Amino acid sequence: MTRAMRVRDMCAATLGLLAVWPALLAIAAAIRLDDGGPVLFRQERVGYRGRPFRIWKFRTMVVGADRMGQPLTVGADRRVTRVGRWLRRYKLDELPQLVNVLRGEMRLVGPRPEVPRYVALYSPTERRVLDLVPGITDPASIRYARESDELPAAAVDAERAYVTRIMPDKIRLNLDYAARATTWSDLSIVFSTVRRVVARQ
Repeated sequence: MTRAMRVRDMCAATLGLLAVWPALLAIAAAIRLDDGGPVLFRQERVGYRGRPFRIWKFRTMVVGADRMGQPLTVGADRRVTRVGRWLRRYKLDELPQLVNVLRGEMRLVGPRPEVPRYVALYSPTERRVLDLVPGITDPASIRYARESDELPAAAVDAERAYVTRIMPDKIRLNLDYAARATTWSDLSIVFSTVRRVVARQ
């Protein structure tokens, strides 16, 4: 990531946080009132050049959900809370990742960072995606906006489908995009993401 890209993303993340801070407070209050648990959720992901980091999200699942099943969320997953289901629908659970952008761990546009469990399965060609700084949104996020609905209901089948079909296609989409990405195409990805979220309303 060039210095100009870093400055651009920091400015955008700062403006974004300033613009949405009332919404952040309202979401935090809703999560707390829903079940009394923590507002934020942190999870280890694999970032630029394979370096691990902690991604920030609003908590959308019951406390201890990571010990109750696989990393994937499939269909009407019973671990998702009432507020969490609404946050996931409109992608509002991802807003705290603006902090990850400020810390230089992520960009606004870049491949969604994976958990170590799935990165360990990457082929040598797929590992090229780790040469890209991960982001909040990307072409694959738009293509697979309803990913959980595309996965089989059975946990084992869902993981197999993700690892053999969806994950490789996501990586392919991001590598293809990175080869021709520009500032304007990044803006287009951001606007397309927002447009899809608004359309869900």
